[in-house]
Amino acid sequence: MIRINRRTALMLGGSAMALPLVGGRAFAQAETPLKVAFMYIGTINDNGWNYAHNQARLALEEELGDMVETTYIENVPEGPDAERVLRDFAQAGNKLIFATSFGYGDYVLKVAQQFPDVKFEHATGYQRADNVATYNARFHEGRAVCGTIAGHMSETGQAGYIGSFPIPEVVLGINSFTLAARKINPEFTMTPVFISTWNNPAREADAARAMIDQGIDIIAQHTDGPAALQVAQERGIVGGFGQGADMSRFAPDAQLTSIIDNWAPHYIATAREVIDGTWVSEDVWPGLAEGEVVIGPYGEKVPEDVVADAERVKQEIIEGTSDIWTGPIRDTEGNVRIEEGQTMTDEQMLTIDWYVEGVNPPA
Repeated sequence: MIRINRRTALMLGGSAMALPLVGGRAFAQAETPLKVAFMYIGTINDNGWNYAHNQARLALEEELGDMVETTYIENVPEGPDAERVLRDFAQAGNKLIFATSFGYGDYVLKVAQQFPDVKFEHATGYQRADNVATYNARFHEGRAVCGTIAGHMSETGQAGYIGSFPIPEVVLGINSFTLAARKINPEFTMTPVFISTWNNPAREADAARAMIDQGIDIIAQHTDGPAALQVAQERGIVGGFGQGADMSRFAPDAQLTSIIDNWAPHYIATAREVIDGTWVSEDVWPGLAEGEVVIGPYGEKVPEDVVADAERVKQEIIEGTSDIWTGPIRDTEGNVRIEEGQTMTDEQMLTIDWYVEGVNPPA
């Protein structure tokens, strides 16, 4: 896809390569700045999901300077208030609006119908319209790297996974982690717990403590903050993984590595497309190869041979020489879901609602 190529150029430091040509000359500054708005489900100080999106907003400002003017609102719940915020953004003259949480989807579509001259982009969504695009990151690729580390390092062969909601992107991450870990330790098991929110430090901490009490010594998460890692640090278990950003400063001994979300290339490329009139509604889903998913530094307690194996898995994903989702893959009841030699399609990933062998299905 065009935007993936542009993002790749930006990641390589080739900003000039990404400048579109208009009328035979390079992209020129608009007479008035493009107003761009961001809606966040949590606080930009969560040190995870929302922090990463806001860092990308700042990178957009730095890259395009006076060509853009950005604004944001924090702590917007996935409910009717999201509709009000989106409408306020549009009425304030924002021509590009990023809605950065899955549950905003229906509200994005509704408001977009009322403002056809405004471009809306919905993170992790699946519903599109003429002026609504969707974008995501292949977080599950990073989970495969983390699962490889867990398979090597877990002393009990048991991991826990603190999830927000059992939506496909979260289920996919749980499964990818488990598949990778079981390639190292075929007896490895994963226990997921859903806390029905994206960011609640108290619930995340309580879930982590309960897991550790049950003998789990590695904790992964698909929630927004470092609370679970902090509990892992306090309890002295093997460790866990940062989500969305490097969380090592909160748990320097416990973080084994982190999945870092790099949204900046997407935001920069999208704003340029709106400015030069080339924006189109589409879905983009880059990952490790494009630099939108980044594996953070490895913790000091990760042995060199484990780092080497994690790097091997990462490189194979980047090069496309190996896929954790190549069959045979069975679900928790022993049914073959992906036949031998077959690889799960993107469409199947985006609608997944079942768990692989080794996962203890949540009640």
